[in-house]
Amino acid sequence: MDRELFVTNQLEQEWIRKLQQNREWIEQTAREADRAGKLNHRLIDWLMAEGYSKLTLPEAYGGYGLGIKSVILLQETLASYDESTALSMGWHLGIVGEVFQFKLWPDEMMTEFAEAVQHGALSNRVVSEAQTGSPTRGGRPATHAVRQGEGWLLNGVKTYTSMSHRLTHYIVGAYVEDKGTLCFFYVPADTPGCRIEESWDVTGMRATESHDLLLDDVYVEDRYLVEAGRDKVDNPWLMHIPAVYLGIAQGARDDAAVFAHHHSPNSIEGTIADLPHIQAKLGEMELKLMTARHFLYHAADLHQAGVEGLAPTFGAAKHIVVNNGIDIVDIAMRIIGGKSLEKSGIIERRHRSMRAGLHNPPMDDAVIRMLAEETQDISR
Repeated sequence: MDRELFVTNQLEQEWIRKLQQNREWIEQTAREADRAGKLNHRLIDWLMAEGYSKLTLPEAYGGYGLGIKSVILLQETLASYDESTALSMGWHLGIVGEVFQFKLWPDEMMTEFAEAVQHGALSNRVVSEAQTGSPTRGGRPATHAVRQGEGWLLNGVKTYTSMSHRLTHYIVGAYVEDKGTLCFFYVPADTPGCRIEESWDVTGMRATESHDLLLDDVYVEDRYLVEAGRDKVDNPWLMHIPAVYLGIAQGARDDAAVFAHHHSPNSIEGTIADLPHIQAKLGEMELKLMTARHFLYHAADLHQAGVEGLAPTFGAAKHIVVNNGIDIVDIAMRIIGGKSLEKSGIIERRHRSMRAGLHNPPMDDAVIRMLAEETQDISR
């Protein structure tokens, strides 16, 4: 498999082997969670017990210190079995990686966060709102924070709170009028006034339980204001998102390949994999998958080599992976035929969940616009 080209250390090998050995029950519980529209609690419990949530926590803080390239590799593998759980865990891994790599928070808060992660904390950055849409569009959030004594009082409603009921901490984006900017607050999930409203009823990524978070006079201490109007940085940790969709595409390719090499209708000799038009489809899938994978991993390698100014590259990686992935799933379903629509199978779930990638940041139009801006430096 092309993915094996990118395995570079023992921890990656151990985790891939561990996931492969547990594939059968992971896929079974993923199917059940999708049908119920509920989190795959058994898998989340197992991942937590095995230390998955600490992968991006630096070793100096008690974690494993994996970089974004390793995260892409493991998330891709996990997502090929259970994409909803992979995406949900990815938000946490990305936040931990980002906070500690760029030292976004005061030392005191990074230490507190690290201790929480060591003891099983799961976090998500909650920014989206129904009225403002994606936070990457730049809209001013309605969720706001005002001074109250020695702390802050938060009010508002957040959407797309992935892994809602399992989160122990919310990193809440709220507008602070006094500062004239968007700020982020570290909010323990058991803080009075926090409530999850079960609103998640969708066709794809059903088992993320990305419900709404209601904040009703939520009081936090002053030190829990952890980010205030910080400068934007090229964030490699958002590549945990395309890693998940790459995993879905890999799974669809595998589904189609297994079917093609075993399906033998009585109208032909051998299997359908021997037919020229099926071979063409298998080859097209492989080419699209290789293109997406090599671009994504190269983007991660460039970052880890210290190259700067990679925001267009990160955006292009996500665009290529998701759109190639949509094509791969479609081709896979054409190979499998009508059986691909059976709800007892896994390919129809991959089809539904892959579409969700179009709505994760950055969106396609934003990427294309960013790439168009790259042409402005051409001398005339």
